[in-house]
Amino acid sequence: MTIELATTAAANQLPPTHPLIERLCAETGAPLLDAGSFDDWARAGGRALAVFTEDPAQYRETLDLAVIVPELALAFPQRFRTGVLLQQAARAIAPRYGFKRWPAVVLLADGQYVGAIDGLRDWQDYVDELARLLAAAPTRAPSVGIPVNAAASSTSHCH
Repeated sequence: MTIELATTAAANQLPPTHPLIERLCAETGAPLLDAGSFDDWARAGGRALAVFTEDPAQYRETLDLAVIVPELALAFPQRFRTGVLLQQAARAIAPRYGFKRWPAVVLLADGQYVGAIDGLRDWQDYVDELARLLAAAPTRAPSVGIPVNAAASSTSHCH
């Protein structure tokens, strides 16, 4: 299976994980992804839930999310596959998706952005938002940085 090969190839480069993140991977069949394996995993087809983790000592919510994601997989059986990005890979790839709080999950459809749920939420918020995202079509990921506005009339100048 392609996903397992990506995990095996990346395994030698990934730091040790917390037992709750290991449990998340075991219960959902989620591979640990790095910056090199993420794109192939994302484009493997269908709906995919990428879990963006952070340092559990700094963002304790990361461990809460590691418990929540397997429950979401049970609540929405066979609706998406899951992949986990540890801190270094998560930081490298996060700017593509413009979420504002850690940890986060990003839903993709055939590699295209559908939406994100960032920070820690109430259970029902996760259920409602994930149901909405699973029914949604892919869209452009929110941009990060300074918004760009269309040029004004020719009478406006920079001074």
